[in-house]
Amino acid sequence: MNKKTALHDKHVSLGARMEPFAGYIMPIKYSSVTEEHNAVRKSVGIFDLSHMGEFRVKGEGATKFLDHILTNDADVDNGHAFYSTMCYPDGGIVDDLITYRISANEYLMVVNASNIEKDWAWVNSHATGFAVEIANESDDTALVAIQGPDSEKVLEKLTGTDLPSIQYYRHVNGEVAGRKALIARTGYTGEDGFELYTRSADAEAVWEAVMDAGAEFGIKPVGLGARDTLRLEVGYVLYGNDIDHTTTPIEAKLGWVVKLGTDKDFIGREVMARQKDEKPSRYIVGLEVKGKGFPRHGAELFDGSRKVGIVTSGSIAPALGHGVCLALVERGFQKIGTELEAEVRGRRIPVETVKLPFYKNGSRR
Repeated sequence: MNKKTALHDKHVSLGARMEPFAGYIMPIKYSSVTEEHNAVRKSVGIFDLSHMGEFRVKGEGATKFLDHILTNDADVDNGHAFYSTMCYPDGGIVDDLITYRISANEYLMVVNASNIEKDWAWVNSHATGFAVEIANESDDTALVAIQGPDSEKVLEKLTGTDLPSIQYYRHVNGEVAGRKALIARTGYTGEDGFELYTRSADAEAVWEAVMDAGAEFGIKPVGLGARDTLRLEVGYVLYGNDIDHTTTPIEAKLGWVVKLGTDKDFIGREVMARQKDEKPSRYIVGLEVKGKGFPRHGAELFDGSRKVGIVTSGSIAPALGHGVCLALVERGFQKIGTELEAEVRGRRIPVETVKLPFYKNGSRR
């Protein structure tokens, strides 16, 4: 049985196309993917991301515990956030996630919706021996995101919090429209914006207040369709498409969140250290389509008659007007300027490896 977020009825009233996604009934689009995408690129959009999972980790051993299960460094300043992978002993990725440090002994982990049950079991299975308490707050937490170059102008109408002082990947506790919220300057679009974590009971009031405040800027509700094209344009990977248990952070070019230069004894460290030294046999790359159309997830890539990779994500990039892809390719074919062909319904489409991100003019840099 698919769950509904606290904003389900609001989406239906707005005419959204609702479909199952990651165990929830979610809005895919309200008008068109292109219209919603462009609203975020040019002005501002609002997202319901309440399907994401939230785990609160508290206790004297919280930092040590997170340093064991995450590849990135958990010992950041209070009020900071960090992106990380969480890996299996073989180096494969359990999930990629954002973690917010609330205080010296308290963190909030935000995991992908499709992985909530798996991640909850994984986190708890490794808590033995650490002085931590872990709570799954997913069902009681709503997440409303405001993204786009005008997002700060919209949110400043609804809070007394000094928004300009919140730097990228920082957060504060405050109020939005009179409701308590964790206000984070994070997002998944390549644009400036905020993610607002509130109680599920407050989600509708926050949503309506943001929509009212954003009316003068032409705010648009944005579904998961445009969320996907926005993240793809800036080269952000998606768990289940681009990365999974069969992919390591080194292969995914996420080595910057793997702290091999520290003495952190995180799960999968030995495999990743060896892979970094020996170089992986494949890499995730960005591909620009040369011509019409675009290959989708699963399309095979060829160098002449030889298969050398597979597309993991593909779409038309609305802000660019042509197709783009993320793909896993054999070592040697990851260099910028490499020309390959993607097979789409029996025909070949020329593609070329380019430097990420595809879209370089976002308001968040």
